[in-house]
Amino acid sequence: MVIQILLVVVGFACLVFGANWLVDGASSLAKKYNVSDLAIGLTIVAFGTSAPELVVNIVGSIKGYSDIVVGNILGSNNFNLYIILGISGLILPITVQSSTAWKEIPISLLVAVLMLFFINDFSFSEPTSLSRMEGFFMLVLFVLFLYYVFRQMKNEQNIQSNIVLKSTPKIWGLIAIGLAGLIIGGQLVVTNAVNVANSLGVSEKIIGLTIVAAGTSLPELVTSVVAATKKNSDIAIGNVVGSNIFNILLILAISSIIAPIDYNPKFNLDIYILIGGTIFLLVAMVTGKRRKLDRWEAALLLAFYIAYTVYLVMKEI
Repeated sequence: MVIQILLVVVGFACLVFGANWLVDGASSLAKKYNVSDLAIGLTIVAFGTSAPELVVNIVGSIKGYSDIVVGNILGSNNFNLYIILGISGLILPITVQSSTAWKEIPISLLVAVLMLFFINDFSFSEPTSLSRMEGFFMLVLFVLFLYYVFRQMKNEQNIQSNIVLKSTPKIWGLIAIGLAGLIIGGQLVVTNAVNVANSLGVSEKIIGLTIVAAGTSLPELVTSVVAATKKNSDIAIGNVVGSNIFNILLILAISSIIAPIDYNPKFNLDIYILIGGTIFLLVAMVTGKRRKLDRWEAALLLAFYIAYTVYLVMKEI
């Protein structure tokens, strides 16, 4: 089992470095075309940092690990919302643009509510599944979201950021190496995480919600924390909100298209926590004189999710 744990660690390293290289290359490519920081955060960076979740879920869907697939999405989204925004907000209170407070965050809330109803088949009691048809519908909504973001680009002032422009060969080299790292890392994480769970007698649900979710969210954590230290709130918040929308409308959709996802209603609590946290973020941003997540609000997010994770682990033990 020691070797399997080491392979999980190696897999996470491949995911983190792969996502970092992919984000560097893609962000530089976007900046060449004078795309704004918020648009980069909501699309390029969000997709790049969500790539580990995508690869892990594709592998999980192919192998039939439904609890890993669902747990990874919900765990990652909650990790993004509570842990990453919590840490970023403690480093620097996060101030956002008006469109983020009144449009992007509400969109992420609606997406989470949509997931709740779709994945429960409106029954909320018996085990259900997310069908291919529902997955296709979510994918259509994802395309509409991208269209909305690109429409927003035309109306935004393009503020130059700290992204360093690179040569075209270097850009595509970073993107190619990054994708390779993601594919290798995803395979290592899923296969060995499930084996470790079986060896320890821990459920795939807990593994998906905690270890796999935290590991695949490391790129988001690094990206948002670095953005916060550089006082770039648009990248920090855009990365989290964009990743949460991507994870549901793109990654969960693709996972269900590959194979319908069997769903355990016990995950509903995690969806409620995701919806509640998004409402908290929305209220924090639209109240007060400034659209800002203060340090005390960030601390509340962080403390709540740490306590919830401890509760999950203790309950399993």
